[in-house]
Amino acid sequence: MSDAVLNISAYLFVPLPDRAELRPRLLAQCQAAGLKGTILLADEGINLFLAGAAQALRGFLAELRADPRFAPLEAKESWSAQQPFRRLLVKLKREIIRMDHPAIQPAAGRAPGVDARTLKRWLDQGHDDAGRPVVLLDTRNAFEVDYGTFENAIDWRIAKFTEFPQAVQAHRAELEGRTVVSFCTGGIRCEKAAIYMHGIGLPNVLQLDGGILKYFEEVGGAHYRGDCFVFDGREALAPDLSARSAHSSARRAEDPDIAIKA
Repeated sequence: MSDAVLNISAYLFVPLPDRAELRPRLLAQCQAAGLKGTILLADEGINLFLAGAAQALRGFLAELRADPRFAPLEAKESWSAQQPFRRLLVKLKREIIRMDHPAIQPAAGRAPGVDARTLKRWLDQGHDDAGRPVVLLDTRNAFEVDYGTFENAIDWRIAKFTEFPQAVQAHRAELEGRTVVSFCTGGIRCEKAAIYMHGIGLPNVLQLDGGILKYFEEVGGAHYRGDCFVFDGREALAPDLSARSAHSSARRAEDPDIAIKA
């Protein structure tokens, strides 16, 4: 394989009251494995983008999952010819994805989801299995959407995720009476978004499990146009998960309050 560097993205909403103690341990494990990238730790869970040699990276994930709290952690994989990160960071944050809505607690219960293959089938047939029209809601920042998105997806041109709740309130009528599928890069933002929409009384809201990257991995680029921006030196991934760029670079920091997004 010419692309010798394994890249993974993963997150899990799980209470981490000991996150300060976890930080040096995870940092040491990643350093020992020669990994680079970013891990965020917050009360609400863990979010990580890492890259390195496949055996070392999968070994780190096995160590991480040995902690029962992280056993359900699922990682999305892709490959690159070069290391896409310049350094390793393990950071403590208030939220692993900032929304500024403390009542949104994904660890207490997820919103319903839809897998990639089912979503493709719905898009192929033009409705969900109950016959309702399906609307796709992009929860990412506007500059990310400009790299690519699903056909006919709703894009409210938000500049940062903290603007999402206000955008929902302003555009709620667009979602009424439809099955809404929220999506993002890897699932973390659309999970919080779906919980928020359920909380304000929109009942037919689903999150795309695993986000765009899982969709690419399982069904390719059907009903998607363009690439998917990623927060590392690869810049963006095509539906076949090939990278637009091949240089080592820190991720683009659009929001100073989060180090990586998914």
